[in-house]
Amino acid sequence: MAVTITCETPLQDDVRSMVGALNDHLIPLSPREFQFQMTVEQMAGPETVLFVARDETGKAIGMGALKVHDGSFGEVKRMYTDPVVRGSGVGRKLLEAIEAEARERGLAELKLETGGTDPFADTWAVYERCGFVRGTVFADYPDTQYNVFYEKKLTA
Repeated sequence: MAVTITCETPLQDDVRSMVGALNDHLIPLSPREFQFQMTVEQMAGPETVLFVARDETGKAIGMGALKVHDGSFGEVKRMYTDPVVRGSGVGRKLLEAIEAEARERGLAELKLETGGTDPFADTWAVYERCGFVRGTVFADYPDTQYNVFYEKKLTA
């Protein structure tokens, strides 16, 4: 399957649909007070770059964002792939685009927060295959059983 990944605005209908599908998937998996989803309006802020994966027909099949934290590190946010294409490498390609952007901006590290319960095991595997390792709490996230943290150094 041919996939293109480009930087796009989150303020478009197909991205809003993916955000809705991602939220529908995530909300039942953890208590709401331990979920930290960005809205499309928040993703449109100057500190965030959204990458959208599209198939050969132009259909949006995945997304992922890089949020820059005061120039010191980047955070991976809102990773999603359409269930129809999961396992085809779209998530890896999105992470590669996010990492390339972070390197271009001179960021030394990527971090992320994701769910900490068993339904997230496939998600953890994607991050680990892409070189992320379990990390520690960062930013203003709580350290709970419902949250897992990953990091990846971008400089030696």
